[in-house]
Amino acid sequence: MIWNEKIECASLDQMQALQLAKLQETVAWVYDRVPFYRNKFDSMGLKPDDVKSLEDLAKLPLTVKTDLRDNYPFGLCAVPMDDVVKIHASSGTTGKPITGPYTADDINQWRECVARNLHAAGVFKKDIVQVAYGYGLFTGGLGLQGGCDLIGCATIPASSGMTERQVTIMRDFGSTVLCCTPSYALTIAEKAADMGVDIRELPLRVGVFGAEPWTVEMRQEIEERMGIRAHEVYGLTELMGPSVSFDCQQQDGFMHINEDHVLAEVIDPVTEEVLPLGEKGELVFTAIQRRAMPLLRYRTRDITELRRETCSCGRTLLKMKKVLGRSDDMLIISGVNVFPSQVESILLEVPEVEPQYVLIIRKKGYLDALSVDVEAKAEVYDQGEEKLQAVEKRIEGKIRGTIGIGVKVRLVPPKSIERSEGKAKRVFDARKL
Repeated sequence: MIWNEKIECASLDQMQALQLAKLQETVAWVYDRVPFYRNKFDSMGLKPDDVKSLEDLAKLPLTVKTDLRDNYPFGLCAVPMDDVVKIHASSGTTGKPITGPYTADDINQWRECVARNLHAAGVFKKDIVQVAYGYGLFTGGLGLQGGCDLIGCATIPASSGMTERQVTIMRDFGSTVLCCTPSYALTIAEKAADMGVDIRELPLRVGVFGAEPWTVEMRQEIEERMGIRAHEVYGLTELMGPSVSFDCQQQDGFMHINEDHVLAEVIDPVTEEVLPLGEKGELVFTAIQRRAMPLLRYRTRDITELRRETCSCGRTLLKMKKVLGRSDDMLIISGVNVFPSQVESILLEVPEVEPQYVLIIRKKGYLDALSVDVEAKAEVYDQGEEKLQAVEKRIEGKIRGTIGIGVKVRLVPPKSIERSEGKAKRVFDARKL
């Protein structure tokens, strides 16, 4: 079902009754089938019957990424492999990959969540959807494909890469929807301009972007360059993949959580205390309908806040604020906490630069120092050193005034920063060189 009004517009009492039943069912399921959780419960003196209300969720053990790596590949799987129909995994660039096994029911639930996301973005059966997320172990490509299949729209499984071909397909096939990372959307827009193709004149009208943090300013930049409405898809390999949450036509900076499938909490990342609605902290999710690998209280490391209100779109689903940083991506420069997204917001307000940048961390004495390389627009770069220095000083002043730290800014030639075909790498740690 694409528009599930019974769920997406449920009353709080109806939703919480469903959540409690599914939570109790899931806790009993993992206790009986996953030794890792059974040992955790036993060491804490907990039994599944101790979960009598949603407030009891806070009693359950937290799960962290190292738990998944320590139990690689299928130590947290709650079903025999005969019941597994698909296995996804993370890239594993920082260690063993995170595996995500699915039963047939898990896949069907995931498809519905993705279809809800697409429907909220204004995607319908008549659309032609170009999926430029990577296909394969990464959940992005096949995840969006599943939602498109449920809607019944025409899907182009373009995958990521070969950017010139992406533009050609978009033009020749008449794509009306583009799904990819936001940084790759900008790469596609830039390539189109190089090819003499005006994307704004093509049938493309909607973008569904995710898999990396991106600012409101980045959304506005994409919308301006491509002439589309840019919507967000949020997800994790560990939970189901894309469409754990999504934004709607209101684009108010918050996303609707598919809370009939995942319970959301925000905790203090240091004390692990559960925080009330409206307070910023680390996002924690519990899967309550998955069967292959339902995780309890999984720490995402994403920083956000939760809000419960009826949206003007009619949905009553719990809302999470747009994620603009992760607790493990936070930089500490001169004693100040800095998220890359803060710098991005400032750069995208500067008309003389392109939305292509990297942050470089170096050692300066006993402290860490941050510098920024950002591409100048061609017409600015051609004006010479005096103009570049003036813009650099202005950006440095904006950063100091907003974040409170001194940052060295360097304007570099157009197209000198490596382009992304997937998740953009924005931070380089030169301390390790």
